Amino acid sequence: MLKPIQVRSLANEAFDSVVAAITSGEFEPGAKLSESHLARELGISRGPVREALQQLEGKLVQRVPRLGVRVIDFGTNDLLQLFFLREALEGMAARLAAENAPPSWAEETEKLLSRHEASIRGTGNRAYRQRTVDEDFHFSIARASGCANIERLLLEEVNYQLRIARLKSSMRPGRAEEALKQHYEIFEAIARRDPDAAEAAMRKHVRDARASTVMMLHPEDGQEAAAE
Repeated sequence: MLKPIQVRSLANEAFDSVVAAITSGEFEPGAKLSESHLARELGISRGPVREALQQLEGKLVQRVPRLGVRVIDFGTNDLLQLFFLREALEGMAARLAAENAPPSWAEETEKLLSRHEASIRGTGNRAYRQRTVDEDFHFSIARASGCANIERLLLEEVNYQLRIARLKSSMRPGRAEEALKQHYEIFEAIARRDPDAAEAAMRKHVRDARASTVMMLHPEDGQEAAAE
């Protein structure tokens, strides 16, 4: 749930809170976002909320004439384009991480995956939620890649869309456990310094996530996406 916020820049706090709510599934794609409702939930005035929503336009929200601000709703082609980009970037990130990850990465990431496993069990195996960038397995790999451009693109340019798409993917029955298993396979390939296996495992994981996401959001297109 959205929680009242304290000090710091109110617009920044509102931004972080709205991002967390959308990417954790509290607001569905296409859902209307009311400035007054969000302001009441956060315990602040509407001004910082309005500024936060403006910053999120084109990332997680869209302003629809006469309808107001809504959570971005991906069409099938938008999703496919996003996942094609993700496969290329994250496949290379995994390859580079296998070559460049610092020695501490394996121990830290193994603990991260253990927390994820406990979280999945806590949802009854219904969803795989990675609520913050610091708790995100994929972003840990982007950082470990040692490539500033890949890290920037994944963490700043397409971060928000990726998080909401991946949440939807993880909610297909059986996908959360499958995704965790694939994360462990990627982790093991990186930890043993095998770039080819790391890239191949990541690309397969992203392709499976693509098919799963399209199936969840656009069932009529899911079989075609899975076959590509």
